[in-house]
Amino acid sequence: MKLDNDLLIKAAIGENVERTPVWLMRQAGRILPEYRAIRNSLSGFKELVETPHLAAEVTIQPVDILDVDAAIIFSDILVVPEAMGLSYQMIEKKGPWFEKTIHTNEDVDSLVIPDVNDQLSYVMEAIRITKKELNGRVPLIGFAGAPWTIFSYMIEGQGSKTFSKAKKMLYTNPELAHNLLKKITLTTIKYLKAQISAGADVVQLFDSWAGILTHQQYIEFGIKYVNEICNAINEVPVTVFSKGAYFARKELGELKCNTIGLDWNMDIKKSRELIGPEKTLQGNLDPCVLYSDFKNIQKQTNEMLCKFGKNRHIANLGHGVYPDITPDKVICFIEAVKTYKN
Repeated sequence: MKLDNDLLIKAAIGENVERTPVWLMRQAGRILPEYRAIRNSLSGFKELVETPHLAAEVTIQPVDILDVDAAIIFSDILVVPEAMGLSYQMIEKKGPWFEKTIHTNEDVDSLVIPDVNDQLSYVMEAIRITKKELNGRVPLIGFAGAPWTIFSYMIEGQGSKTFSKAKKMLYTNPELAHNLLKKITLTTIKYLKAQISAGADVVQLFDSWAGILTHQQYIEFGIKYVNEICNAINEVPVTVFSKGAYFARKELGELKCNTIGLDWNMDIKKSRELIGPEKTLQGNLDPCVLYSDFKNIQKQTNEMLCKFGKNRHIANLGHGVYPDITPDKVICFIEAVKTYKN
């Protein structure tokens, strides 16, 4: 299907664009009253993720309300470990929790590389419904967690400030770590390809916990597996967002992907030097800027856009939008991007 608005695709593959495209990580979520109305009518977060027509509805809400240049399917990175055999709960105000975690080689052996079209059929159905409802208005982004980030939750069992249990495994049992990372990688490749077959126009890998590793650890246990995924996906543009991995920007630039996401701590000029001219950069306004007044949001957005330049840039925040930021501030940011003049 031909897209009415293909700015994001053009920017990702390096074509000239009339203006910078813009979307936000976590745009489908708690900032919108319309999302909260649906979410509050259900038993919990997972019910929303696993109910395709509702997941599609909240995916489309930011396109209707915020006028962003792309939709991103409403789901969760932890559907992958669940499909592999580790179920999780999403506990209100606490986050994810796994009753069972990985401790031994036998635990890794017990995990499956699932039939994703079966185990994760609800994601594919949500993508198909969303594509039909969008009717070509904007691209749809599919996504998955990068292997190191998924590994972290499977070892730790929940969120953590340090992920010390996961990091401990890298030192005490690197063979187990690589075996588990390989299984996650193979599952993720199948999962992203299934999303593309269902209709995703772009896919993004979220390596949320990249920044807690040393440079050498990230090369061995992180980027190695991201690289495998990037090499396997050639149907659509691929974005890699490795939060906190400022130390690996050169290596990120060598990946076979189209776009590298920058967090708000990554200097734009230095990032371009390290990553090189052949990649599109995505980001990277500090989400907290959106707490300030409209005038300052516009000023900070204009300064960011000036540093990136017109082409090979997709405007976004340097991380997901925070849930207590009001929609009018988000709209101010989006309009500032759309009206910016070089």
